[in-house]
Amino acid sequence: MPEGHTIHRLAQDHRERFAGKTTTVRSPQGKFSDSAALVDGRSMETAEAHGKHLFLGFGEGGAEWIHIHLGLFGKYTIGECPAPPPTDTVRLRLLNEAYYSDLRGPTTCALITYDEKRAIHERLGPDPLRAADDPDKAYQRISRSRTTVAALLMDQKVIAGVGNVYRAEVLFRHGIDPYTPGKDLTQRQWAAIWQDLVELMREGVRLNRIDTVRPEHTPEEMGRPPRVDDHGGEVYVYRRANLPCHICGGEIRTADLAARNLFWCPTCQRA
Repeated sequence: MPEGHTIHRLAQDHRERFAGKTTTVRSPQGKFSDSAALVDGRSMETAEAHGKHLFLGFGEGGAEWIHIHLGLFGKYTIGECPAPPPTDTVRLRLLNEAYYSDLRGPTTCALITYDEKRAIHERLGPDPLRAADDPDKAYQRISRSRTTVAALLMDQKVIAGVGNVYRAEVLFRHGIDPYTPGKDLTQRQWAAIWQDLVELMREGVRLNRIDTVRPEHTPEEMGRPPRVDDHGGEVYVYRRANLPCHICGGEIRTADLAARNLFWCPTCQRA
């Protein structure tokens, strides 16, 4: 499932290419046709992201919004016109004179009101990529919980946008055992984790990929081969089970936690 930086990058790409322009809205697949007809030919005013949720705003003041959640199988294609003929798998196509965007296979693609959008925001935790969001709101829940910090980081009601890669990597970068109960995480540790997520995820938006290794641990600096993985990016522990840790040389471990594979180094992340 795409992590929050991907959704914020999609919001940015849509703002740059569609905001303020009259937009043709279609649903070649047919599942969104009735809703598409309601906003077809209008100006897309803005695009926003909160965690893994994308919102495309139409009408003055954002009266109506297309709410998109990619889920496990959703994919976006954004390109320059002329647009290729749409396939029957395209749920949503946006088109103007210069650009098109095609959405396939999302978990959610729905036209909602401003009040419905606000309700979605209210049930989500703070997002490191939303400048106005308050990390203390997340810590209030974390500090009262016996749930592991690794599971809490994946709970979108606690913190929005963090997925499996960022949770594994940020815990490694701060030397925190993923099985630490939330109540045992200090406020200072949480403040450092939050700030690190802000910086890492901003870089994820800029580069459109996840890189989490510090400059001194890049392949060039360490004289090691670059990572070869379809997820891309240089990482410390994610999808490196049974391989040696870049820092201590110990074996990276994996286990199932919160319905996803967790990765960590038991030496660098001692309890």
